[in-house]
Amino acid sequence: MNQTLTAMTLDVDDARLYYELRGTGPLVVLVGAPMDARSFAPLAGLLATEYTVLTTDSRGINRSLLDDPEQDSTPEQRAGDLAALISHVGAGPAIAFGSSGGAVSVLALAQRHPDVVSTVIAHEPPLLNLLDDRAEQHALSAEMRASYRSGDVIGAWRKFFAQANIFLPEDAIEGMFGGERDPQSVADERFWFTHELGESVGWQPDVDALRDGPVHIVVGIGEDSAGQLCERTSTALAAGLGIVPTRFPGDHTGFAGDADAFVPTLRTVLTDS
Repeated sequence: MNQTLTAMTLDVDDARLYYELRGTGPLVVLVGAPMDARSFAPLAGLLATEYTVLTTDSRGINRSLLDDPEQDSTPEQRAGDLAALISHVGAGPAIAFGSSGGAVSVLALAQRHPDVVSTVIAHEPPLLNLLDDRAEQHALSAEMRASYRSGDVIGAWRKFFAQANIFLPEDAIEGMFGGERDPQSVADERFWFTHELGESVGWQPDVDALRDGPVHIVVGIGEDSAGQLCERTSTALAAGLGIVPTRFPGDHTGFAGDADAFVPTLRTVLTDS
């Protein structure tokens, strides 16, 4: 099977989108936000024996450049980008797997561009509006983003992990986000905190339209995500759609942490889609 990686860009109205293609067969899209194409490379390589796999950097992240770098990144814009990429590649309708903010992107894709996608797999979308305590959660998110804008990077990340109910030792947070850091990682982090995160967690899905629409929706939750914020949001989404969530190996980023363990469950979902 062809596993050659082809890297290209596509110009849209306000951005130049970076994307990669691997393999041959039905089209599968793997997308995150803010995680870029690099995070999906191991999983894409495993799937490329059976599928054409498209990975991309979300708008404003890494190699996908905006004409206006201070423009916000909304789920609707990211859905439009994905629709443009799928149409450009010409191998749709696609199956789209998105994780975290990327899960919000693929849900918006199903809602706004159902002609280009047959199935979306939304892995742990952080949809705060689906929670009973949404007001409290939005306040925590706003406080976190304000901390980042004030220059308190470590404090912002500390608040992020606390809200997500993900435990990391203090020295781990300091080691990951303090001291000398890669300039591109810092730029992507800034864009996420200031222009993308609030748009993702604040997006209001039309659950009725998603439930009754033509696109098959799968909600994924990590087996190791018990008690975390995104388990709560994903459980609420699945309940609204009237479906049982699919449990995937690992946690919120299980697809990146251990692609070999993650791919058998994903292959089963793809086969059933």
